[in-house]
Amino acid sequence: MQTIACLGWGSLVWDARELPIRRGWFNDGPLAPVEFLRQSKDGRITLVIDAGGQPVRVLWALKDATSVEDARRALGAREGIPEKNWPKHVGAWQRSDGAPPAAMPTLNQWTQSCGLDGVVWTALPPKFGGQDGYRASADEVSAHLAGLEGRTREVAEQYVRNAPRQIDTPFRRRVEASLHWSPSED
Repeated sequence: MQTIACLGWGSLVWDARELPIRRGWFNDGPLAPVEFLRQSKDGRITLVIDAGGQPVRVLWALKDATSVEDARRALGAREGIPEKNWPKHVGAWQRSDGAPPAAMPTLNQWTQSCGLDGVVWTALPPKFGGQDGYRASADEVSAHLAGLEGRTREVAEQYVRNAPRQIDTPFRRRVEASLHWSPSED
């Protein structure tokens, strides 16, 4: 049986739902460039990998899975990603794959230090204004969030506030400064 980890930086950490993880989340994950760049159907701006962004230390949890593919299936289901899109929207890497993804160059050393065989993560692309792959500016993200109302605004604010404190990104600092949506207390 392989030892597989799931990386997290957003709602997986505080709302794992049916995602089969052991115990809880550890805060000493690898460095990954994540940013608030994906506009969800419900108006939230969620965290995704941003190849050009500043790396932050992400969180990780051990998966109850026998293989990387089992872990990928479980994460894809939790994220509501259609099965046909799992290969491109659910990242997976095993040490036997060789070089890690360009966005996470230290993944190999990190997995070795933790005694892991593989890792999975959500790999949805940026999206804004209905445009897949569009990387909005901090001004656009902040203006979008400021313009939300009612329950839509509450859900968007909850996502930003609940993101782990260590996910300290330029866009988060911008939203905190303009909307005063600081992290929730631990």
